[in-house]
Parts: sequence; C-alpha cells; structure tokens
Amino acid sequence: MSFFRRLLTLNPPTYANTGSTARDHLASERTFLAWIRTGLGFVALGIAVERFSQLDLEALIDHLLPDHAAKSSRQSRAEIDRETRHRQNREQLLVGTLMGTGGGSIVYGVSRYFGVMRMLERGMFRPSYFGAAGLGVAVSTMAGGAYWGTLRREIQRREGERLEERKERKIGEVTASIARKKG
Repeated sequence: MSFFRRLLTLNPPTYANTGSTARDHLASERTFLAWIRTGLGFVALGIAVERFSQLDLEALIDHLLPDHAAKSSRQSRAEIDRETRHRQNREQLLVGTLMGTGGGSIVYGVSRYFGVMRMLERGMFRPSYFGAAGLGVAVSTMAGGAYWGTLRREIQRREGERLEERKERKIGEVTASIARKKG
C-alpha cells in the first residue's frame, strides 16, 4: 500500500516494538511537534507585530506628552509622512519575514516528520543538518536586522538633535549680533 493511500485512509501501519522502534517514532513525533510549535510562535509574533503596527501611537503619545506634541508640530507634514511610510515598510518587512520563517518551519517540520517516518520504516535514519541551520540563519538575520535598524535610528536621532542644537545656537548668535548692532 502506498504512503499516500495509507495517509488518506488514516490507517497507520502497526510495527512490532522490537529494539527502539516505538522510541524512535515517538522521538520523531516530539521533534515534529517542536517544529510546529516554533513555526506557530513565529507566525503569532508576526501577527502581533502587524496588529500592533496598526495602532496610532503618535496620537496617543501626543495626548499623554504635550511636549512631544509641540515638537512634532514643528515637523513638516511631508517629513512626518515620509517617516510613517519608512516605518510601515520596515514593519511589513519584519512581518513578512516572521510569517515566512514560521510557515517555512511548519512545512519543513511536516516534510521532515514524514521523511523520517519512511526512513524508520526501512530501519534507517538520516540526520538533518539543513533545517536547524536554516532556522538558525533566519533567526540570526532577523536579530541582526533588528539590531542594525535600532542602531541606525539611534544614530539618526542623535544627528537630528545635534543639528537642532546647532540651529538654535546659530539663531542665538544671529539674534545677539542684531541686538549688538541696534544697541
């Protein structure tokens, strides 16, 4: 009976519990469930990031912190729109990466489970290197991207503060020189 026919009839084969047959199949099943759990965790995180990004945090912050509202009113509408579009693009990239990693983990876990089951039926086993390595690369890439994005935003914020300080200092110097000329 073919593998897919057995799968469709939901009549799994029965094996004699010789050696470590049952233990091997149960270990494979636990590994499968771990891949599913990992994939669902990534998907849930992607959904949470997407839902959280829909909140209007600027309005909430402006309401709670009047100083922030005064500062944001000095920004031009075009600058605010540009920052919003840039933030939304970053969020969409993160959500897509999380959902893709989660979906990939689930698909890999399912295919690996059935592949291991076929190998165990023949009395063989092939270790998996690529699944764990792929997941490790994906997680490292996301962590590195998040770190780099945070670092870049912090650098831009500091540069903006320095530019604002220079502007205020220059305005003060110009005001002082005008006052001296009049006085």
